[in-house]
Formats: sequence, structure tokens, C-alpha cells
Amino acid sequence: MKSSFRSLMRCAVAAIASAGSPALAALPLLKEALAAKRDVWGEAAMAQPNGASYEFLAPLLPPPRYVHADFRYYPIVLSAPNAKVKARLIANGSGVNLPGGSRSWNENGVPFTFRVGPDEFLFGGLHDRLNDPTLAEGWLPIPEIRYSHRSPVQSEGKVPLAMVKTDLPPEIYRLEAFASTDPALAENGVVFVKFDLAQGANGFVAIDVGAGTALTFENGRLLNSTGQVIGIFDPSWKRERHKMVARIRGHAAATLAIPTQPLASGVALTLNPTTYATQRGQCADTWKKIVARGMQVDVPEDRVNHVWRNSLCQDFALINGDSMRYSAGNQYDRIYSAEGSDAALALLVWGFERDMRRLMVPLFDFTRKGLEQHQAAFKLGNLFRYYWQTRDASVVSELRARWEQEAVRLDRDRTGPHGLYPQEQYCGDIHTLVQSLNANSKAWRALRDLGALLAELGETAAAHHYAAAAAAFRPVVLGAIERATVRTTTPPFIPIALDGGEPAHDPILHTRIGSYWNIIIGYTIGSGIFPAGSEQENWIPRYQEQNGGIFLGMVRSGGAQFNFWTGEDRVNPLYGTRYTLDTLRRDDPERALVSFYGTLAQGLTRNTFVGGEGCTLDPVDDGGRMFYCPPNSAANAHVLSMLRAMLVQDSDRDDDGKPETLRLLFGTSRRWLEDGKSIKVERAPTAFGEISVNVQSRLAAGEIVADVTLPGRNPPKQTLLRARVPDGWRVVSATAGATQFTPDERGTVDLTALRGRQTIRFQVARR
Repeated sequence: MKSSFRSLMRCAVAAIASAGSPALAALPLLKEALAAKRDVWGEAAMAQPNGASYEFLAPLLPPPRYVHADFRYYPIVLSAPNAKVKARLIANGSGVNLPGGSRSWNENGVPFTFRVGPDEFLFGGLHDRLNDPTLAEGWLPIPEIRYSHRSPVQSEGKVPLAMVKTDLPPEIYRLEAFASTDPALAENGVVFVKFDLAQGANGFVAIDVGAGTALTFENGRLLNSTGQVIGIFDPSWKRERHKMVARIRGHAAATLAIPTQPLASGVALTLNPTTYATQRGQCADTWKKIVARGMQVDVPEDRVNHVWRNSLCQDFALINGDSMRYSAGNQYDRIYSAEGSDAALALLVWGFERDMRRLMVPLFDFTRKGLEQHQAAFKLGNLFRYYWQTRDASVVSELRARWEQEAVRLDRDRTGPHGLYPQEQYCGDIHTLVQSLNANSKAWRALRDLGALLAELGETAAAHHYAAAAAAFRPVVLGAIERATVRTTTPPFIPIALDGGEPAHDPILHTRIGSYWNIIIGYTIGSGIFPAGSEQENWIPRYQEQNGGIFLGMVRSGGAQFNFWTGEDRVNPLYGTRYTLDTLRRDDPERALVSFYGTLAQGLTRNTFVGGEGCTLDPVDDGGRMFYCPPNSAANAHVLSMLRAMLVQDSDRDDDGKPETLRLLFGTSRRWLEDGKSIKVERAPTAFGEISVNVQSRLAAGEIVADVTLPGRNPPKQTLLRARVPDGWRVVSATAGATQFTPDERGTVDLTALRGRQTIRFQVARR
């Protein structure tokens, strides 16, 4: 592994040198980078011309690929939107609904194992012959996997004695699969699969069906012992030696349908090329219509455009009815308050307001003993965000019984020592009881924001009550933080346990508690408990950045005392959402871009954009690294939330619980405004109404032109637009018709006085 990793590093060094930064060509190797307290690779990415990029970060490590399951390669969940029955395709093409073996994985219907060639070799069995899965049109949940396996010439035995040697290319088998979105089939999780040849002319496919009972094949249907349909096959298949087998010649294909939940024997479905094409078209159309309902983004990077679309598809595939699940097909196939809220909120800010409305109810109803304050703050936060974006007061009324229960809990239960809440679990995995900084800071935020919401709705007495409670509570929390802060480190260390006993984690990953502190401290960052502009608001993120808590912009976990199967050194990208959003709030876009591209390059699978709760940093082999229980709805939300905030920020910057500031394009990559490129954001929902921005870069002509449609429903108190021009350029002036602007040194103009649709022309010049 060491020699292969050094080879990878040489590729990275070559990439740096070709980018014109020879001073950075001596990147430390992985072991050295992990031992450093700072994010040395991430900081090297920031130092590149125009900042961090996918191209710089991707060669540094092989991607996440392997999981702790007998099928080893990660699963791709195949499901209709919101369906309750979901299938899994193994990412090396070895089968559908294969058993995981370990207790981390749920069994998923009848397993179908795919084999190719007359020797019936496992599809994807040799990594060096396997292509990574790709998605139709770059993002649709219709994966394609290719695997090379040579068929012998004249394998039937009729070999001429005077045989002439031939040099035929090996067969490249192509597997395509998708979940039916036809309502009649979606409820059974029916997956359609097609095998054909991308190269060669002599293909063989065999399928092991592990039903565990006697099977009958008749009229293209494979039946279990009770007569239910567990497979439907086109006429190219036959039953032979307890396997389903098909021969593929030329441009022919062999197709089948696999119900994850068996179909009734009378189901009216036969399989032929027309059926497959119709089902595929319906699947693509369903997902395109869903994605079209939300905000539309088009930037000059296909990968970025593909990842946001597919992240939406993945999260809709993980929704179970009205329940936002953390994952599917494994132990995380359930609701979690924090992670489920993050996933639902990402859909909301992308424009899926109706879906957020239905997803809120199960999130309100979910509870987990020992984390009551933790959960209450998330539940109320969902309501607040929904209201400010939609200004829909009816939801406040309809959900009153649910939100009042949580509000009363936070108002009533502040009965612990020093005026804080009583002890609750350190976090979900650590049951040690503490007076939690996260619980107290988030509860303050929930009380403050509830007062602001009720004031907006005219509920004056209740608004005053909660606002006064929050105003009195904030100094209590800040005082507790002041007493608990360890000042022997630089910057000072702020513990989760406000009642003492938690030492400074230096380095952070030295202990298991340190690892969990790093994962969950983002909830305090996101609470805004520290006043904006204060010295203290920087202490936690700076401590993470300077004491081994961040790697490639992602939150680290693990450590020598927490060497779980995934490895000693790993990252948990999805728990870095608040860290990254806070960098954008503090207007530090370069660090935010490291988080974004670090996640795309090293936190997700390369072409299918699948994330897990966490992934190792040490490669298993040249093929990849381990990651835990993918896919993951909060991992998708992490990508969506980061990109949205890079483009659009609607926020409360005056600390009164009500959003009043709109900032546009504050975190974009400088490469996106290279000459001739454009950035488009259409129908972005905000707390002030929808906005659209279309920016065209015309550097050669000395200008950047932005067409902006400003929100009219609830105009913000301040609207700012930024043109992040490439290195070597600067914005010198800007106009909108007869209106003159004076841009700041970062290319920002104040559009507050404008309304409706406007064209802003930035005049630019070389530095």
C-alpha cells in the first residue's frame, strides 16, 4: 500500500507543479499530514491560484469505496421517491440485494448474484478490470457499471486442429439498473436490470438466485415455493443448472426485473426491450420532474451540477413515506433528530417546501431518551426556518401541540446547577451524563427564535415571555462557558461538559471523547451563542483548525483510542456542516471551498456521490478507502447546504431572531468567473421571497454582467452581491442603470435600494 500511495502522491505533486505553484510541490505524505495539527493539505489547496479545487484534491487519496459487509463494495440504493421498499445494487455490479453478513446490514429481499463469461466469474470480482459506476446524464439514479472479462474463443469444444491465433478484444460487460417509479411496481421495490456488451461479441451472463427455497421458472417468471414472483426475465434467459443464464451477442441485451418484495403471481408484467425502455424513460422523467421543482443552479463545473441534482435524488430515495431516514438497508434506517433535521432543511432551502412540511411531523414525534433538550432545539429550529422561508402561519397553528410541548420543555426544565439544564447524554453514542454546552446553547437559540416568531405572529404575551427567558439565559450560558474554558491552550479550549471534568483535547483525537467533541461541537458553533464579531466566536473553529480537528476541510474523528473497524484516522464530513456554514457567515470563503471540494473529492464516491457517516483516510488498497453504512441523507444535505450558502445566504446578522440580510455569491469559486463562464441561480427560495441571479463573465471586455431578480415579498434590510473574480483581477466600479456603486475590495456592492429585476455591470481590470 505504501508504494501505491507514494505513486498517488507523485500524481498530486505533479498536479501542483502543473498548476504553477512549485513552492508547494513538496506536500507531506499522508502519515505526516495526519500527524500535523493543521490541515496542511487543505491549506495547500487554499494557496493554489484561485483557491481550492476538485482537481487539486482528488489525486491525493483513492476515494471511499469499501464497506463492512460481505459484498465489500458500497451499495447504491435504488428506490422510487418516498417509497417504503428499497433495493440495493452493489457498486461493483456483483448483484442486487446481496446479504451484508454483519449485523450492521439489514437483509434486503432475495439476493441476485451476477456472473459473467462461460466460467461464470463474479461480475466486478477483479478490481483492475472494473470501471467505477457512472450515472445516466451524470446524475440520474440510473447507474451503469462496466466490467472486462474475456470469453475464450470457440469455448463450445469445436476447436479446429489447425487453429489460427486471433487477437480479439475482451468482452466488456455493461450493467445498467434502476428502480421502477411506476406506482404499481414501486411499492414492491422492483429493479430493472440490463446486461449488454460495450465491447466484444460473445457474452455470457449467469445469475444465482438465493431464494432459499425451490424455484420454478415458467413463462419468463421465476416463482418461489408459494407462487410469488421473485424475478421476471425477457426471452433471452433460460433456467440451467439452478441458475438463470443468457447469451449476449453483438448489440443484443438481456433484461430482467427484480422485485425486492415478491409480486403476486397474477401481476401483469412481461419483459421485452419496449417494456424496459418505457420503464427507464418513466424513471428518468420522474426524477427530472422532482429536481425541476426546486432551485436551479448551473455553474461552470459539471461535477458540481451533477452532485446537487443527485444529492436531491438520493435524499428523496431515502425518504420512507413521510419519514426522513438517515440511511436505508442498514442499522441507520431510522430517524435521528439532528441528522434528519439537517436533511429535511437542505430540501427546504433548495425549494422543497411541501416536502419539508410533511417531513416535520415525524421529526417532531421522534424521541430518544436522554437527549430531550438536544432534540427539542432541532424540532423547534425546523419550524422557525420553515416559517421564515414560507411565511406560512398556518403551519404554526397546525403543529402547535407539537411545538408547544418542546417549548414548554425548554422553558420549564432549566433546573440544573448554575441555572443550566440538568445533565443529559454527552451525545447519542456517549451516554456519560454532562451539563451539555450543545444542549444549553441550542436551547437558548430556540427560546430566542421562538420569541421572535411569536412576535411576528402577534402573540405578544407569549413572545415577550420567551424573549425575556432567552435574554436572561444567554448570560447564564456565557458565564458557564467562561468558567469551563481551559486557557492553557491557544486558542482557549471550550468543553462540552460545562459542569467540569473534561480536559482540553490536545491534540483533539488523542482520546475517544476528543473525537466526539470534534464531531458534535458544531452544534454550538451553529447556535450563535457567542455575539457576532466577538473574540470568542472564533475560538472553537480555530481550535479545530489548529489542533488536528480538520482534514481537507472535513471534520476528523477516530484516534488511537478509538480504532473502530473503519480505521484509526477518518473524517465525518456531514458533521462539518455548521463549521463550513460558519466560515461563510464569518466571510471566510476560501476555507468553505476547501470543505466543499474536500467533500466532493474525498468524502463521497467519485461518480455516484454516495456518502456515509464517516470514512477512513488510510487506503485499503489502490482501489479505495472504507466508509460506514452508506448512503446517508445528512451527507447529501451537507453538500446541498454548503453549495446553497456559497450562492445564497439569508440570515439574521443583527442577532434578533429574524432574518434581515441577503448575501449573494459570497462563496463561489473564483474559477467560475473566468472569462466566458457564467453562474446561474434560478428560483432560490429565501426568507424574503424567491431570487434569481445570472452572472456572465466578460473579462476580455473588462466587465462582469449580473442580471438579478430581487425578492419582493419581504424585502431584506440589506442585500449584497459579490463578484469573486479570478486571481489577478479586481472589481473597480459597478453600475445599475444610472446608479453608481462603490465596490469593496472583495468585489461586493450594496443593492439594498434596488427592487425587481436589475442589471449590474461590474467593471474589472487586471491587478
